[in-house]
Formats: sequence, C-alpha cells, structure tokens
Amino acid sequence: MNELIIELTEINPKEFFGAGNANIDLLKKYFPKLKIVARGNKLKVYGDQDHLEEFDKRLDMLVTHFGKYNKLDENIIERILISDNGQEYLDVAANGEVLVHGVNGRLIKAQTVNQQKLVDLMKKNDMVFAIGPAGTGKTYTGVALAVKALKEKQVRRIILTRPAVEAGENLGFLPGDLKEKLDPYMQPLYDALRDMISPEKLQNYIETGIIQIAPMAFMRGRTLDNAFVILDEAQNTSHAQMKMFLTRMGKNAKFMITGDPGQIDLPRRITSGLKEAILILKDVKGIGILYLDDKDVIRHRLVKEIISSYKKIEHSNS
Repeated sequence: MNELIIELTEINPKEFFGAGNANIDLLKKYFPKLKIVARGNKLKVYGDQDHLEEFDKRLDMLVTHFGKYNKLDENIIERILISDNGQEYLDVAANGEVLVHGVNGRLIKAQTVNQQKLVDLMKKNDMVFAIGPAGTGKTYTGVALAVKALKEKQVRRIILTRPAVEAGENLGFLPGDLKEKLDPYMQPLYDALRDMISPEKLQNYIETGIIQIAPMAFMRGRTLDNAFVILDEAQNTSHAQMKMFLTRMGKNAKFMITGDPGQIDLPRRITSGLKEAILILKDVKGIGILYLDDKDVIRHRLVKEIISSYKKIEHSNS
C-alpha cells in the first residue's frame, strides 16, 4: 500500500475540510478504495498508486478553486470529482462569460461545462434544443441568453411559452380568469426573469409587450420576428403543437426549445413533439441539439440522487 501526504499551507485547512470534516467525507465517498486521514493541515492518503495519482490531481483542482473563491460546497466538489475533465469545470468557473448583470449585482453565467456549451451553441445557431433532466439550468440559461440579447439590442422582444399541460391537475378547477389559471405554469420563467431584471423594469417590459409570457395556444398564426423565443417544457407538446411552434420563426429570431423527455405529462397515446422533433431535425444545418445530464444539476444535491435513483428503476423496468 502506497502513501501520499499532502500539506495545505496557503489555505485554511478547517474551512477547506468543511464543518465536521464534511468535505473530507465527500472525498471518501468518491474514493472508496483509498484511506483518507485529515489531521491539522495535512491529508494522509493510503492506497494503490493509480488511485492516489487521480486523488492528487482532483484535490489540486479543489485547492485551486478554494484558493481563488474561498468557497467549497458539495455541488462544486461533486462537479470537479465526477466530471470527465475537472479542469474544464475550473475553466468555466474562472473564464466563463458573464451573460447578465442581474439584480443586486448578481453575475449570471454558465455554471457547468454543458451550460457553457449551450451558450456557445446558441451563438452559432438560430435554433437550439436543450434536453436534460430537472435542475440542469436549461430554462435559466435560456432566459439569461434572451435577456442578454434584449439588453444588447440584438432582438426587440422576448417571448416565453410553455404548453399548458397539467402534471396530474386540471386547469378547469383552478380559480380565476385565463391569465390567473396559467400564471402558475409560467412561474419558473417569472422567477428567472426576476433574478435578472429589476421589478419596475420587468413590469414595464411585460406591460409594453417587450417581454411576453404566454401559453402555446397564443403562438398560432403569429410570425415571430426580431425576437428571442423560448419554448419551455417542450416534452409536453404534441406533434401538431411542436410543428406549429417551430414554423413561427421569423426574421432575426432566435429559438430555444428546452425539455426533459423523462417528465412527459401527455396522455399515453400522444407522442411527445420534442422527442419527434429532435429525431427529425438532428441533421438540419443551423439547428443545434445539446444533451445535459445529472452532472449539470445545480439544485440541492438530493436532486442529483433522485434523478439517478429513478434512472436505475426505469432502466431495470425497460
């Protein structure tokens, strides 16, 4: 058994190790074949040479990140440890383009390698499909790109839409007029916008039609020129709805379609328009398709575990 001794001299070891050595426990989880002992400002690690070398490389990335940002949490550790190339994540964190200066000075930028790929793909294509599970930042990144395009006068308006398909609920039983019935479905879009645009300006944009948030039925018959258009929850569109939406594209328009094929709420016999579209359009020049996965989940760490657990069950039942 080989030994590796790492001395932390330029960072606070207590903060790096985490409360109750929580970060060290996470390292042990991802390197189960190594014995890891933290004492003072030193880490002693025992195990096979190949595993020690990989541990040393990943730990160096964590130390680099902590030294720069004085911050280390479970999401950051996991992204660096499980990514094929942890250095890619460090590069995104350090050099990623700020998309929007949000409310209260918040800097909004890609947080994962695939989110950065989504940003790059949108620059090269007028239409992009972003496919992935919940929590991977598809919609949030899309809204940030739309707000950026509006602020830089690349487009004159933002149009955000979702199919009004209920996840086991019924619109007819909800109180209020059509807008009041639909607003709960649009809430994730409002939430993202509130992070990026001040309340007064956002209200003004909505009242003047610069930002429009509407169900898919409102898209029929329109030609969407000079607009950044996002179709969210696209897995819940039918064939006819998806075809209708995609053919609304006008001059100087950018379209982003986001969805999770694992969360389809359509009746059983209806084929998802999203699944169909990415098969039909995969070779069309000017259309980009990006798949995000559970490595891109930026919500609570349990979301990643939940997605992984469901995936195992679904695979075993298929």
